[in-house]
Amino acid sequence: MSANSRRAAAVIRNRARANRAEARARRAAATAARRVRTGPRSLATHVIATGAPLDVVAGATDALRTQARKAGIRGRAARIRRTLNGRARSAVTVYRYTAEQVAQIVANYKPRKAEYKAIRAALAA
Repeated sequence: MSANSRRAAAVIRNRARANRAEARARRAAATAARRVRTGPRSLATHVIATGAPLDVVAGATDALRTQARKAGIRGRAARIRRTLNGRARSAVTVYRYTAEQVAQIVANYKPRKAEYKAIRAALAA
C-alpha cells in the first residue's frame, strides 16, 4: 500500500469518525426533545433538547435553576442513585420539570450571553 493510499484511507476514516460523532449528537438532541415532550425532565435535558452546544448546557442550566428558585418553582422530586468518582452509589434528590414549568422559569430569565439568549428563545417557543 502506497503512502498516498494510506493517507487517503486515513482521511476517509477520520471523516467517517467525525460523521458518526455528529450523528450521535443529533440523535441525543432528538431523543432529549422527545423525552421533554412526553413528561417531566431535568432542566439540563430541556436545555439539551434545544440543540444547544454541550459546553454551554451546564451554565444555562445553573442560570435556569437560579430563576426557578427565585420563582418558587420546585419541580417534581425524584431520588436517584449516583456514583461519584468511583465511590459507592449514594441517593440524591433531583427535580424534574414539565414544559409548562420551564416556560414559567424562562419568562423571568434575562440572559446576557448570545448562546444563552438562543437557548431562552428555543425554550420559550
